[in-house]
Amino acid sequence: MKNNKLVGLGLAIVIIIGYFVLNPGKQPKYLVNKYPFSIDVFKQVSLTTYTTVLNETDSTPLITASGLKLDSLNPKKHRVIAISRDLKELFSFGDKVMLSNAGIYNGIWFIHDLMNKKWKNKIDILINPNERQISLEGVVISKI
Repeated sequence: MKNNKLVGLGLAIVIIIGYFVLNPGKQPKYLVNKYPFSIDVFKQVSLTTYTTVLNETDSTPLITASGLKLDSLNPKKHRVIAISRDLKELFSFGDKVMLSNAGIYNGIWFIHDLMNKKWKNKIDILINPNERQISLEGVVISKI
């Protein structure tokens, strides 16, 4: 009987927190104080990866659209995301974002590049050339 009450209480807490995560403008003070960042904008997108190889970039593969110069031996260390041009309404160069539902790419990244204009609602993660390319759907990108 006691365990059933604890499970019910836990479920209620998860539902309440879930509501405030999906409605970030309505976060109560105790949630805002618990986490060191707030989520301003979030969007569900497709994710792919890219490298600094010439056939995947423009003629300056070690310089992003924002002007950031990449380390040629380890470009992934910069944690760069390229966004499709339709996402420029929500995000700007230099924005710090959180990825979730992205597997090994979950965490904090920075917007420093743009994708080809043919792509919509998509982000590209910069990886090192020796890493395996992937594609994911349903990734959540949140501006923090």
